[in-house]
Amino acid sequence: MSKFTTAAVFATLLAGTSSIAHAADTLTIASWGGAYQESQAKAYFEPFKQESGANIVTDEWSGETAKLKGMVETGTTSWDVVDVEPGHALQGCEEGWLEKLDYDSLGGKDKFIPGSALECAIGNVAFAYIFAYDASKFPNGGPQTVADIWDVKKFPGARSLRKSPKSTLELALIADGVAPTDIYKVLDTKEGVDRAFKKLDEIKPNVKVWWGAGAQPPQLLADGEVAITTAYNGRIYDAVKSSGKNFKIVWDGAALDWDMWAIPKGTSKLELAKKFVAFASQPKNLAAQTKYIPYGPSSLEASKYVDKDVLPNLPTAPENSKTSFSISAQFWADHDEELTERFNNWLAK
Repeated sequence: MSKFTTAAVFATLLAGTSSIAHAADTLTIASWGGAYQESQAKAYFEPFKQESGANIVTDEWSGETAKLKGMVETGTTSWDVVDVEPGHALQGCEEGWLEKLDYDSLGGKDKFIPGSALECAIGNVAFAYIFAYDASKFPNGGPQTVADIWDVKKFPGARSLRKSPKSTLELALIADGVAPTDIYKVLDTKEGVDRAFKKLDEIKPNVKVWWGAGAQPPQLLADGEVAITTAYNGRIYDAVKSSGKNFKIVWDGAALDWDMWAIPKGTSKLELAKKFVAFASQPKNLAAQTKYIPYGPSSLEASKYVDKDVLPNLPTAPENSKTSFSISAQFWADHDEELTERFNNWLAK
């Protein structure tokens, strides 16, 4: 074998080894897309890549429990870290398709806001389901209460609501006069669920789009497809700040919830996934995300790193949380699948 042939073979072997090593250091993270996932890329993905040398591959999902659960149960886990909601975290822990976290490596549970540190998931940000409108559609003043969403005479125009029972059923009950503090007391009964669906019957003819991805609501407003939509507060804020849109956020009846990092069972990158979660849970890194989207960080120490002009735009700010409520993780862990089935059947009618 000539020295040139030997060199070529050696180079090929090196390339193969490099490729294998590269694949071993690739972390696949699933999140919610749009401006939110872009903020994560800047605050977590890119800095972690620089620090660890690992490559980050991203994917999107819409929160469908069956997809994540099925992936683990069939032994086809392709996500190493997933941004989940608390209901996913409780169900995944109870049913065994999410890894339990080691809080000693994260500084202890007492370092995080109560409710954000669960056995199988750690909160990164608090966000809010709010509703928003295009101010140009309402020159005499736009809707100010949840009930106004249902008032199509006073506030004409197409609506868009989330294609999920979670947050949508709660919204319907508030529109029907239920106090935010009593929502789950009512919703935990058959009569309460029936009441919510009956209220949704009223607005259904005016809902042009049932959105699934968080990037949809601001785009629907921008395209003029709808005049009023529910949305994640950060997505509307980003459209106003980055694109100069004339959109208004209404905080009445805001539903506060957490986004959380979780590790699916069966990932072949378990140790790397743990390192990423620890990195993303550091106070300064959590605070960094608020530069790009106004969601409240989970770490108790993070607020001192948040810019003062950003604080008033967070869903946890006192002025914004006067009539808000926290989504019940336990309720949705117990009822997500049955209510999703009923909701999808209702939509199909």
